[in-house]
Amino acid sequence: MPETYIIDTNVFLFDPEALEHFPDANILVPMEVIEELDKFKHDSSETGRNARQTAHLIDALREQGPLRNGVTLSSGARFWIVTDDSTIRRSSMRPADLAILHCAEAFRERNPDRKPPVIITKNVNLRVKADAMGIPARDYEMAPVRDTDTLRGWRHLELPAPQIAALKQGLPLELPEQRFHPHEYVFATEPGNRKSACCARCLPDGKLWPLLDTTRTVCGLRALNLEQTFTLDALLDQDVPMVTLAGRAGTGKTLLAIAAGLHQIFADNRYQKLLVFRPTMPVSRDMGFLPGDVNEKMRPWMQPVYDAIDFIRSQDRRLPVRTLPNDIMTCPEVSVEPLTYIRGRSIPGQFIIIDEAQNLTPLEVKTAITRVGAGSKIVLTGDPAQIDNPYVDAKSNGLTRLVDKFLHSPLAAHITLIKGERSELAETASTLL
Repeated sequence: MPETYIIDTNVFLFDPEALEHFPDANILVPMEVIEELDKFKHDSSETGRNARQTAHLIDALREQGPLRNGVTLSSGARFWIVTDDSTIRRSSMRPADLAILHCAEAFRERNPDRKPPVIITKNVNLRVKADAMGIPARDYEMAPVRDTDTLRGWRHLELPAPQIAALKQGLPLELPEQRFHPHEYVFATEPGNRKSACCARCLPDGKLWPLLDTTRTVCGLRALNLEQTFTLDALLDQDVPMVTLAGRAGTGKTLLAIAAGLHQIFADNRYQKLLVFRPTMPVSRDMGFLPGDVNEKMRPWMQPVYDAIDFIRSQDRRLPVRTLPNDIMTCPEVSVEPLTYIRGRSIPGQFIIIDEAQNLTPLEVKTAITRVGAGSKIVLTGDPAQIDNPYVDAKSNGLTRLVDKFLHSPLAAHITLIKGERSELAETASTLL
């Protein structure tokens, strides 16, 4: 007997094609969910776009017949719009929550011989309310996904002394007994002797290739720990068109990405421009409308990027031979923009950074990645433990899903940074708080 699912509004706002992800099931959507979707249709954000797309997809299903009688989807599922003619009890819950719970109760009462329906929602509180009423409920996940704490992109490996010596001589090493992902990094040491060590990376040919230049300086910055060494290697490799960086605040994700981009533009002449995107997602209460033109309005959102560029400039000034121009904050080769306007663009020959990518949905990340043109490199940074977007969490956000999906791709490298280097206070706060 097929499962029965009741879908909440936030599922469609997260994934407008959610109906196709429940094959051979019965799918019920209360009328209140449709009404709630209607409230989002004028939003200019990705949420509004998802609401409109969901409405169009459901509207197209009417060609098969009245939705109240049920229609068959391409996945083999049956889909109904459920209306409740009874008087809705007064409650502090939003109408859609109440309607979903009432729909589940009504289905259970009318079909005592069938399995109870399962509520699919990204609303944690609704799942708790459903559990209190004895109604099954679970989160919506398009597919099982591993988080960035599990997928670190690097590992510690103990190797015999002759193999360590071969790596130090610059020779590749093939380890048939080990399985590596493309561009997975390795910190290789001798058993019981961590001082005899070598950093390496597994290239798509399946061999470990040593990282011989681990003290390289980029715009006055150098790697301060093992993960940063791996990060700089991936950022400076033109053969890796996409790099994802995850880690807590202060681990150097954004700083190293910007420094690597600036170095490859002004020193290596590899890219034409550094393009930094950032989602406009407030940490605390939104400030509302701001005066000025678009650049002045976006300045508060983009200030962390400008702070990073200013710090890199100060480090570059200490070098005997400077890499960056004096007008780096205003030169045309550097552009800091909101992610809102990336749709429809094609961006060739540029070093692209998407900061705070953990606040993006998988669809938003897909939109950004598909903008990358020939000769461009894209870097996505973020901390899945600090999410301000109410529609995603540590596993469902776009950055985490991107890392999981590209795990076996030779086009991408991922590093999870662990040790904070901002300051002793910042690292202690990140650990204790």
